[in-house]
Amino acid sequence: MERFSLSTLEYESIKQELLRYAVSYAGRKRIEELAPMMEKRAVERAMAETAEALDLYGKGASVPLPSLEGIEQVVSLLGTGYLFTEQDLTAVQMFLHSCGQLKKYMAAKGELAWRIGVYAADLQDLPALQQEILRCIRHGVIMDDASRELEKVRKKISIVKERIQKRIQAVMARHASILQENIVSVRGGRYVIPVKKDYYKQVNGRMLDQSTSGQTAFIEPQEVAALQGELELLQGEEAREEAKILGYLAGLVEREAADLIRNIEITGLYDFIFAKAKYAAAIGGIEVQLSETGETVICGAKHPKLLQSMVPLDMAIGREYRTLIITGPNTGGKTVVLKTFGLLTLMVQSGLLVPVSPGSRFAVYQGIRAVIGDGQNLEQSLSTFSAQIGALVQILKEAGPATLVLVDELAAGTDPGEGIALSIAILEEFARKGSTVMVTTHFNELKTFASRAEGFENARMEFDAETLRPLYRLTIGQSGRSYAIEIARKLGMSGGIIERSQHIVSRQQSPDGSGSGGLRWDEIVPAKPAAEARDGRGKASSVPWSSRETGQREKEAGVTAQPEALRAGLNGQRKEDGGGAGQPADAGALTGEAALSLPRKFEVGDAVLVTSIGKIGIVVEPPDLRGMALVQVQKQKIKVNHKRLKPYLKSESLYPEDYDLDIVFDSKENRKKRKLMSKRHVEGLMIIKKPGEDVL
Repeated sequence: MERFSLSTLEYESIKQELLRYAVSYAGRKRIEELAPMMEKRAVERAMAETAEALDLYGKGASVPLPSLEGIEQVVSLLGTGYLFTEQDLTAVQMFLHSCGQLKKYMAAKGELAWRIGVYAADLQDLPALQQEILRCIRHGVIMDDASRELEKVRKKISIVKERIQKRIQAVMARHASILQENIVSVRGGRYVIPVKKDYYKQVNGRMLDQSTSGQTAFIEPQEVAALQGELELLQGEEAREEAKILGYLAGLVEREAADLIRNIEITGLYDFIFAKAKYAAAIGGIEVQLSETGETVICGAKHPKLLQSMVPLDMAIGREYRTLIITGPNTGGKTVVLKTFGLLTLMVQSGLLVPVSPGSRFAVYQGIRAVIGDGQNLEQSLSTFSAQIGALVQILKEAGPATLVLVDELAAGTDPGEGIALSIAILEEFARKGSTVMVTTHFNELKTFASRAEGFENARMEFDAETLRPLYRLTIGQSGRSYAIEIARKLGMSGGIIERSQHIVSRQQSPDGSGSGGLRWDEIVPAKPAAEARDGRGKASSVPWSSRETGQREKEAGVTAQPEALRAGLNGQRKEDGGGAGQPADAGALTGEAALSLPRKFEVGDAVLVTSIGKIGIVVEPPDLRGMALVQVQKQKIKVNHKRLKPYLKSESLYPEDYDLDIVFDSKENRKKRKLMSKRHVEGLMIIKKPGEDVL
């Protein structure tokens, strides 16, 4: 069971930063194995140790951490019978010496480092082993007095080498004229003299090697051959004596294996603790208190990777409310709040010090789960919504009173109505389980729900409405706006779209201005004046709906009557067409064929709904005598019977006064030609207007 969403909250990247401060393989191993703890006492102890180490580090103290260079190989070979080299044994002696220094250092600190000082009491510097290694080996070389036998052999070797040197010097004096250089060389462990290639036969001896150029022959004189054989025998005896000494020392190390391993563990622990302290100093981390009641209160908190740019975060959760609904504009910092809260909690439960102000306290959770990011997976055919819900299903199974859940844009990416309902139901279930939950959302309905439901609270990310810049400050107890329209205007969205959006939003507001009143379609989109019934095979039926049937279907679909402005426009059109005052004021009052028989007047530029294809188009040419209008739908012009068109928006509400509709309907090439024609006659220049290719 995954209790913690470590990768989502960037916990692993914090561990990578921490690794930079470790100096030993044992310390790095502890950091790699670091994970949040779930027991309050263990968390408190780990934080207190880190704070104590930070205090020592802050005082400029240089902690004599033992070097583990070379020790890893020695420990890995213990018990295998491996014959350690002089370098291996020297590394052991230096490590033990450093352990003794660390033990003395911690003992001298007394009360200043009593928590972490207790570990040093278990360090064993093993003075007898150190002394024996130093007696036998100095500077990586076995000493002559390491054993009597070795001392005797080396004396004999020294005598033989001296005799060889005297004889070979005599040979070189006799053959000085044919020598390439007046030096003694060694080839294959035997002494030789360098003789010019053309004269090497003049020297009594054998050629053991020659130079790369072939101009020099290296000759072993016959006078020293016997002595060199004797030297080789003595050197073999020396090697055997050295192996005995190394074996003897290796046995001593093997007997102290348990203490060596324990020393390495303690050294790694100190390296780990001081790495946490150095990292805390780098990010301005402090020790925090742990809450007994599950309440978290953080003051002046910053994300460790946003120390220079992030506005300090103040927030609380877990006392009067356990579910916090965070709202506000895009790029306003909502996701940063979730990640900061989650990551700092993980760090605290890992014994790390965190960048917050004094007075902060954290709850200890048994599980911290985060659903942040879209989680799409093309191979598994997961959409953003599917990925989020799939994760929430698993979290709901595991959630309990000690679970922290962080969700970014809850139930986004689906139908808003169903998404809102699902969001509320999910939050209620988390509340029933007693979990602590923080979610971000743009749903107005969730704001209203949070303001009324017990155990829920709103929070908003502050936004400067004048400059349209996020302030990245969290205010609890208030809900925020998305400022989508204002941001769209700032990014260059056209004025017509902005005005239309504001009109729709104004009709969406509830009487108290909370924005949760639901979209009032009766004042936004014209109701269908009549609908063509369809049979079971999807074909249009000749029997129209009555106004009562239309109203009922519209009511079920969440759509009421036509807006007043368009209704008045339709009535005006009917009077012009001879309807007179006797015509009903509302098209919805007409039933059957009477409603269908009303003439519909469309003008160039009007936005209309083409019912046969369910798409919005723009009227290019009004209906002719046969009732056929030319409509442009997605850059394609088609002929449509006026009965298949329904008013959507009048041209005056879409375009400014004196707007040139040729920009919409005509090609750029034709507009250039028309402009040229208005200036002068051009022979052969023609504009060919193509009729609609399709007829509906």
